[in-house]
Amino acid sequence: MHGSGLELALVFLLAAVIAVPVFKKLGLGAVLAYLAAGVVLGPDGFGLVRDTDRILDAAEIGVVMLLFVIGLELSPSRLRVMRRPVFVSGGLQVALSALALGAIVYFAAHLHWKSALVIGLGLALSSTAVGLQLLAERKELNTDYGRLGFAILLFQDLAAIPLLAAIPLLGGAKEQTLTWPIALQAIGTVALVVIGGRYLLRYVFRVVARTKMPEVFTATALFAVLGSAWIMQGAGLSAGLGAFIAGVLLADSEFRHELESQIQPFEGLLLGLFFIAVGMGIDLDRVAAEPLLIAGGVLALLLVKFSIVFFVGRLWPGRLPSREALALGGVLWLGGEFAFVVFNEATRVRLIDSVVHDRLVAMVGISMALTPLLLIGITRLLREMPARTASAPRPDFDDIADHQPKVLVAGMGRFGQIVARLLVAQRIPFVALEHNLDTVEGLRRLGNELYYGDPTRPDLLRAAGGERIEVFVMAMDNPETNTKAVRLVRRMYPDAKVFARARDRQHAWRLMDLGATVFRELFGSSLTMGEEVLVALGMSPEQAADHARRFREHDNKLLRAQHLVYDDDVALRQTSRESRVELMQLFAADSSGSDEPEQAPLPEPPTRG
Repeated sequence: MHGSGLELALVFLLAAVIAVPVFKKLGLGAVLAYLAAGVVLGPDGFGLVRDTDRILDAAEIGVVMLLFVIGLELSPSRLRVMRRPVFVSGGLQVALSALALGAIVYFAAHLHWKSALVIGLGLALSSTAVGLQLLAERKELNTDYGRLGFAILLFQDLAAIPLLAAIPLLGGAKEQTLTWPIALQAIGTVALVVIGGRYLLRYVFRVVARTKMPEVFTATALFAVLGSAWIMQGAGLSAGLGAFIAGVLLADSEFRHELESQIQPFEGLLLGLFFIAVGMGIDLDRVAAEPLLIAGGVLALLLVKFSIVFFVGRLWPGRLPSREALALGGVLWLGGEFAFVVFNEATRVRLIDSVVHDRLVAMVGISMALTPLLLIGITRLLREMPARTASAPRPDFDDIADHQPKVLVAGMGRFGQIVARLLVAQRIPFVALEHNLDTVEGLRRLGNELYYGDPTRPDLLRAAGGERIEVFVMAMDNPETNTKAVRLVRRMYPDAKVFARARDRQHAWRLMDLGATVFRELFGSSLTMGEEVLVALGMSPEQAADHARRFREHDNKLLRAQHLVYDDDVALRQTSRESRVELMQLFAADSSGSDEPEQAPLPEPPTRG
């Protein structure tokens, strides 16, 4: 196809719309759907797209954005909890796999040692997208081997950063000596991105957030990601390194979840386009011309990585039993998306030629396509093996999930702050979201941890870890915003508990329609003041507390009763009259027999307030 950019966009979107649901239905995942769509669209398929190099160059922005999101996820506290499985298990897997695969390439293909090293490191990386997807689909992310697999994938993502940064230097050093000016230029560029991002990015986002224009915030987020990538690329380093550094710098900022929610839609689409471009780049003619070589390379890749991953899983700190170590090997033995980026970069700097590049891309792509199918076979094999006994020792990183917040507080005004302070006093971790930037800045200056963002947006709730949240506290001041957020949570996470702040009775009834437990914002404080007034008028504190308790129970009962008829004005007035009589009778015994005059009739309970 040699049509316009609009026609290309339509073709890519149509391919994704058709392929992804079909492959998901078959249990093969979205990544494989994109790869297959690329093969069909590419020069060796129907030939709808022929300029694959141009498409791949543009699609690598998706990998840049993926690295930015990975940087956002790497908070210091998370790395501290996972430091042993990440750096010990992950480091050992990458080192052993790179040495073994690099040695095979060096002796079998007779390449330069630098080329063999880069190829070995590229093949040592597994697909984060495919691996996490397989674990999630099988509901095994929280198993012992699932957590160790995530830790190893995390280290691989970290290892990809210096690898991508070093490839241009290795390529340049192949032809000329690596000079100090080149090294200083690289160090200076990294320092510029770090210092500039540290002191400028947060200030810029604060200014933009005050405009309250989401499209401007989105544009600023994209500018930060692409700008940092462009600076690093201009210095001859990896564009992904710049995006990763920008993400790390913002990982502990108040804008972390908002940025993640803004970037992820672009990341998902562009990463899908990247996989389509990779699929188009798989040279089927090369596979057909060298079937034994490609098949042998895929077999060597799978067997070497499977053996090493199994070995690492059995060692400290994982100490997985054989059954789970085999499952871990079946998830991580494939090649990864960063391998494509590594090989493209190595080709660009002439560490490898186009023939070797095509062979490697075909091997990695085939390994990714085969993994879901092979994992089905491994799963059937594992069913015949004995499961892990309850007395088996747990790995020392098993409490990682305990550090994930189970509570989300949306709205950190006067109402939400009280709830948050109580959670802090009980040492219960939670995520706090606030859409007022002044409130965010003020509370963060006092040492509170909260994030800027609009909780009525589904992407922000997902970025804040909504699937792990058990209790949502909706404490926003605006009733419409609160109702909208509760409705969204009910739709996205129907099993979660929702506690919502209600402005008045009408608002409370609407929230109750959505299944939320409501708390009227002035009811408790007004009742407490009324109790103190009774004490000031001479009633004993015990009797006043009892009156307040009975009044609360009566009013909550009335709230529930009127909730059933609040859209019927006649029935609503009738329940109000009945409630008035009931309330008078409730306290009649306290005043009977006394010399006090008969109490005046109480006013009807208001339908609002």
